Amino acid sequence: MLDINKFLSLDSYLDILKNTDEPVFIYGMGDGCLKILRVFDEYGIPCAGIFASDEFVRDKVFEGHQIRRLSEIESHVDKFTIVLGFGAGYEELREKIDEIATRHRLFVPDTPVVGDGLFTKEYLKENFDKISEVYELLADEQSKFCFEKLIEYKITGKLEPLKACESSRNVNILNLGSNEIYMDLGAYTGDTIVDFLKATDRKYKKIYAVEPDKRNFRKLSEYTVFMTDMELINAAIGSEDGVTRIRKGGGRMIRRSDDGVEIPVRSVDGILGDSDCSYIKMDIEGEEKAALIGAKNTIDRCSPKLNVAIYHRVGDLFELPLMVHEMNPEYKFYIRHYPYYPAWDTNLYATTD
Repeated sequence: MLDINKFLSLDSYLDILKNTDEPVFIYGMGDGCLKILRVFDEYGIPCAGIFASDEFVRDKVFEGHQIRRLSEIESHVDKFTIVLGFGAGYEELREKIDEIATRHRLFVPDTPVVGDGLFTKEYLKENFDKISEVYELLADEQSKFCFEKLIEYKITGKLEPLKACESSRNVNILNLGSNEIYMDLGAYTGDTIVDFLKATDRKYKKIYAVEPDKRNFRKLSEYTVFMTDMELINAAIGSEDGVTRIRKGGGRMIRRSDDGVEIPVRSVDGILGDSDCSYIKMDIEGEEKAALIGAKNTIDRCSPKLNVAIYHRVGDLFELPLMVHEMNPEYKFYIRHYPYYPAWDTNLYATTD
C-alpha cells in the first residue's frame, strides 16, 4: 500500500529553488530550457544564467541570456545550484551530468514532453486514489519499487531515486515468441524493430511499422527492404482514421502543428480491421491515449501484449494504466524505467499471460 505521507514529507525541488540563497543556473538550451524558464516564471525562481557544453557555446544568446561555459561560472561563483534543461539518453552525457552533480547541487525537473503541468505534492494529493489504484495493479515488486521511486523523483528532482529504479532494457518481459504479429507505433528508423528481432531470435509472423515523418519513414523503408511479412505505413496514429498536420523536421520528436505538413492519421483498428495482432508497442510523443482509444476493438478481440510509453504527459504514469485496465481487466501490469535524464524512458508492459 502506498503511503502518501512518505511522499509529502519529501523536500520539493520547487520549494528549495524558491527559497535558496544560491544563484540558480540552467544547463542547456532549446525546448527543455524554455520549459524550465516557464516553470521559473510560474514559481518565482530567478534564473542567474544559462550555460552549455563547451562545444555549444560560441558566443550564443538564448532568451536574453549570454550562454556561458560551466568553467567560467565556476571561476566567478563560489556556490551555486544547477537545473538540467535538456534530455540526456546517451551514457556518456549522463556520466558527464553525474560528474557535475558531485561538485554542485543539481536538480533534474521532470517536465512533461508534451503539455503543461508538473507532478507536485499538490498534484499527488489530487490524484492519489488513482495513483494508489495503479500501484495495487502492478504484478511484481520491481514494478512497485520503480513506481514509488519515480514518484519520489518527480517531487524531489534528484537523480538518486531515478537512478535507483533503472532497468537494463529487456523487451522480453512480455515473453515474446516466434509467431508474434507485431505492431510498432512510432517505428522511427527501425531501432525498436531491432529490439523486437533480438527478443524473438528474428522469428515472427508479421510486422506492421507505422511512422509519420517522411525522412524517418524513408530510412525505415531502407532498413526493412529485405524483410518479409512487413507492412510499412507512413502515417500518424490516432483515435480514428483522418488527417492531421505535423511540424516539419526529422528526429523522434514528431509534434502536431496547425501550420505543419498534412499527413494521414490511422487508428490501430482501422489498420487491422478483423486481422489478428499479438503485440503492440506505442511510443508516439503524447498520443498514446488517442492510440489506445483507436485500438479498443483490437484490445477487445485479441488482448495483445502492450508496451506503452508512460512519460510524455504529466498524468501518463497513472492515467494510461487505468485506461488499459478499464479496457481489459485481465491484463497484468509491469513498469520499467530505462536510463534517461529526466524520466523520459518509462514504459508500461501489459500481458494476460
